[in-house]
Formats: sequence, structure tokens, C-alpha cells
Amino acid sequence: MLYFATRLQNLFLTFANRNQNKRNMAHEAHHHEHEEEGMNWGLIIASAVFLVIGLLLDKLPMFWFINPYLIFSIYIVAFMPVGLPVMHKAWTAIKHEHDFFSEFMLMSVAAVGALYLGEYPEATAVMLLYYIGEGLQDRAVDRARDNIKSLLAFRPDFARMPDGRKERPENVEIGAKIEVQPGERVPLDGRLLGSSATFNTAALTGESMPRLIEAGQEVMAGMIATDSVVWLRVVRKANESAISRMLKMVEEATERKAPTENFIHRFAHIYTPAVIALAFLVVIVPWMVSLFTAFNYYFSVWLHLALVFLVISCPCALVISVPLSYFAGIGAASRRGILFKGSNSLDAVTKLDTAVFDKTGTLTTGTFQVEKTVGLSEEDMALVAAVEAVNSHPIAQAIVKSMQGKELIDVDKNQIENVPGYGMKYKTWLMGTLKLLKQEGVNYDEALESVAETIVAVAEDKLFKGYILLADTPKAGIFTLPKRLKAQGIKMMQVLSGDKQALIDRLVVKFEDAKDYVKGYGDLLPEHKVAHIEALKHEGREVAFIGDGINDAPVLALSNVGFAMGKMGADMAVETADVVIQTDDPLKVAEAIAIGRRTRRIVLQNIIFAIGVKVLVMVLGILGMATLWEAVFADSGVALLAVMNSMRALKK
Repeated sequence: MLYFATRLQNLFLTFANRNQNKRNMAHEAHHHEHEEEGMNWGLIIASAVFLVIGLLLDKLPMFWFINPYLIFSIYIVAFMPVGLPVMHKAWTAIKHEHDFFSEFMLMSVAAVGALYLGEYPEATAVMLLYYIGEGLQDRAVDRARDNIKSLLAFRPDFARMPDGRKERPENVEIGAKIEVQPGERVPLDGRLLGSSATFNTAALTGESMPRLIEAGQEVMAGMIATDSVVWLRVVRKANESAISRMLKMVEEATERKAPTENFIHRFAHIYTPAVIALAFLVVIVPWMVSLFTAFNYYFSVWLHLALVFLVISCPCALVISVPLSYFAGIGAASRRGILFKGSNSLDAVTKLDTAVFDKTGTLTTGTFQVEKTVGLSEEDMALVAAVEAVNSHPIAQAIVKSMQGKELIDVDKNQIENVPGYGMKYKTWLMGTLKLLKQEGVNYDEALESVAETIVAVAEDKLFKGYILLADTPKAGIFTLPKRLKAQGIKMMQVLSGDKQALIDRLVVKFEDAKDYVKGYGDLLPEHKVAHIEALKHEGREVAFIGDGINDAPVLALSNVGFAMGKMGADMAVETADVVIQTDDPLKVAEAIAIGRRTRRIVLQNIIFAIGVKVLVMVLGILGMATLWEAVFADSGVALLAVMNSMRALKK
């Protein structure tokens, strides 16, 4: 039996060394990230079988067969399959991370101490249950990680070229023409050529409702062509595509820690050496007392109590469940088309009390339509549209679209000046807000200022020529926002816009429960929005700003939490924001806050539960009322329950 045990030991050491080499490779590849190991059911079964055999031989009245060395060998064989991997983890933590106080070290010290005391079944059970618990926790972490990865595994391996070649997306240049077959994913962001087509946008928005895209509009990488062959003109390189930005943001999200998560990691590094010191005092203090009193000191008794204390004190429930809760929350939000750029953002949304929305493109579709023109000839419109063609603003694009199919006047683009928040200048022409005309000394009928619709006024040589009347439509369901935001603890909703105050007022009154809750502010330039947010923060408010345009980037950066519309929003806004709404649906803001609050509740539940149970069992352990068996159940059981609770954050 001893020979058999030695052979098994060599086998398990070989296995452990092989795993160690794999871990070292992974360690270098992932810059000292946490190594992943799945449960090896063969080792677990082998350990459990030999543990049961040892218990039977040890407890049953088979005196003729009992041999102390045989019993010891059986327990050692039971211990090695699960004990060696945990002890190697402790060694790896010391060697690569200089972490002498990991939970693996606590378990190893406790198990070796139990072996020293002759508590072979307890030593084996400690490692067996801990090994199973670690495996189940790793599986839960993998599930949360896979949940996010599955959302982002949408980039095809090839782009289909006109000559039939399949080229890697990263090798395709801007301006190239590519083909996408029905059912295939779009490999690169491109502009749709030919007729309109329908696409499944689930990869980007979390919703599989088909979307009709018109010729000339952008199609994002990750969308699926549903019913016809489509041709695209590539507008961005592979690493700049919408799906690549998503992947980058989610990868970075795991590195941006919430304050609670950072606290737990700092706590663990202080807590673990403190626990080892306390365990040492559990052994030493009674001995010192016995030197000066009649107290009977038994080293084995107090060492056993110290080992029980060590096992109970392992902080794995906190160290694992808290980051896992945030990770699961990010995964749940991603499934709903909401990308948090880190657990710090997930935590920050729970503190918000004020939600400030941009109007155009955020609360409204941003798809303006020219309703009518007043005082402008076809030739005037041809020149205005030619000038506005260099501007990406939805109003400018609506004017250009209204002249689709008509010949535009050639203009010198070098003489076009964009006046942010006001409009455009071209030679002696002005086109933009009434404020622009007033600023330039152009007289106009002041009755136009009371018109609620959006007006683009046009003047030439300081003379008012006429205006273009445009309308923007609200997004579906936005008027229920007050009710949804109130339910998530938001105390005030505001709307900021560069549009006229009359237009904002007409929008605000349509909101349900708007009285004393929704306020609208119009006639604002980008710098006015910044000043407005600064004033709110100066009042002590926790402000969320929700926007989509380039001019929203400063306000998104200034707010406590910035939400950007990701589908049609400007790249700068998406990069600056803390949270990206892939569906461009402002109702998702309330949903994002709900996910953040749910995740936060789960984190606090885990912290209170884990610390409460551990303190209780620690006291019982020091009083001699808890055994190693109960200690390991308290440690692994609490950790597993905390992990199971964390996984609730994955649900909707």
C-alpha cells in the first residue's frame, strides 16, 4: 500500500507540475491575471473514495485489519489529489505575485496543521470541500465571462470582395467595396450601396427587431443581412468599427473597479495577515497564561482551535463574490444593449439623483424633415443644401435630403464656416438660427421667434431672404420617462437644447407627471450646457447627462455619469461617456440604473452575509464549539451561497 501511495504521489505531482507549467504560461500571457482552472472530477472522485475507505477502516470494528501506517497511507492518498493543487496555487501566489497571505496559503497551513495533529480525515475534507468550492466558483466566473464574450463574438473572420476572394477584415482598406450574403454578418462598417435592405441589429443593440436601412446610410459591423445580397463601401478600418469599439469597452470594463471592489481587495490584503497573527496568538497567549497561572495548557488543543480559526477566516467569499457580482451586472446590461465601461460606472449610477437629457437625437429621432420653405427659390435651396452638405448635424442632413435628385450649386468648401450652435456662413450668405442673423445685424420679422418648430433662417448680403421649417419627431415611449426615473430614485429630469425655448416647452408638457419634475432649457450653446451641469453639481446633485453629439462630449465628461447613444451617436460622445446605450433608446437609462441598483444590493448582501457568518463561526471556533468540518462548511458554504447570489445579477 505504501508503494502504491508513492506511485500515486508521483502521478499527482506530475499532474500538478503540468498544470503549473500551464498556469505559468497563462500567467505571462495575461500579465499576472487570475489563473483559471476547472474542476477535475477524476481527482475529486479519487480523493472522496479514499477518504471514505479511510473512514470505514478507521471507524468500523475491524481490529484484525487496522494498521496505523495503512490508515495514514490511505488518507495521504486521499489528500494528495485535492491538496496538492491548492498548495501549488499558494506557491504560485508567492512566487509570481509575492502574495504570502492568499486564501490558498490559509487553507494549506490549516490542512498541514491538521495532518500534524493526526486529524487526517479533517485535513482531507478541508482540501476536498475547498477544491470543490473553488471549482464551482470558477465555473460561475466562467459563466459570467462567457456571457459577455458571447455578446461580442460577432466579428466575421472574412470580408467577401467583389472578385470572390475572402479577405481578413483588418486587411480591407477604407473605400473598398465588399459583399454580404443573406445570413452573413457585416464584417466592417460601411455605407449601403444600391437599394435599401433589412438587417438584424441584435449584435449592437441587444434587440433582434429587423431594421430597414436606406441606400447611402451606414451599416455597422456585426449586423446581419436578412433577406438579400448587399454591397457596402467600407468607411472605417476593422479596429475602428462599432463592434470593435464594443469589444474594447467591455474588455476595459473589467479593469475599471468600483470603490467597493477596490475596498474588498485592500481589505483582503490587510485582513489575511491579521488573521494569521490572531491564529498565532490563539496558540501563544494561553501558553503564556499557563506560565504564570495554574491553567493547564495543551498545545494540540489550542493548535486545533487556531487551525479551525484559519479555515473559517478565509476571505474567499468576499474576494470572489464581489467582483463576480459586478461582472455579472455588466453582462446582464450588455445583453440589454447597455454597455457599462467599468464596475465603477455600475456603482456610480446608484447614486444619481438628477437626469439631464439632450433633445435632438436623444429624446427625439434626430431625423428632421423639411416641412416647408418660405421666401426661398429653388436656386437658393440648391446653394443652402450644398453648404449644409459639409455639416453632419441632423438638421443640415435633412436639408440636403430634401434636395435629393436635384442638382446642387458648386461651392468653394474653403469659404464655408461652421459656427457651432448657430449655423453656417458662406461668403455673404448666412443660414442658421435667428440668433445668427441677429448677431450679424440682419433684420427679420420678430414674430418668427414665437414659432415652435425648428427654423433655419437664410440671409444674403445682410438681407433676410426666407426660412426653412423643419420638424423632429419624439422617440417612442419617451413621455413615460418621468415615471420610470422616479421609480429608480431620480428626483429631477431636465432637457437641454440649442433649440428655441418655445419648442422645448412644447415637448416638456407632453411628459407624464411632468409638473415640478421635468424642466426644459432652450437656446443653449455647448458652453451654456457645461455651465448648467456645473451649477447642478455645485448644488450637490449627482448628475447623469444623456447625449449623442460631438458637442455633448464636454458635458458627458463633466457629469457624474455620462450616457451616450451608441448606435447613431458621434464617436467622440461614445468615447467620452461612462455608459453607452446601443439601442439609442433613452428609456434604457432607467433600466441601466435599475441594473446598477440590483447589482449594488447583491454586493451589499454578500458582504453582510459573509462577514456575519464568519464572525459568528470564528467566535464559536475560538470557544472550541466548531470543528474543522464545520469550519470548512462555513467557509466553502458561505462562498458558494455568495457566488450563487452574485449570479442573480445575470438575470434581467
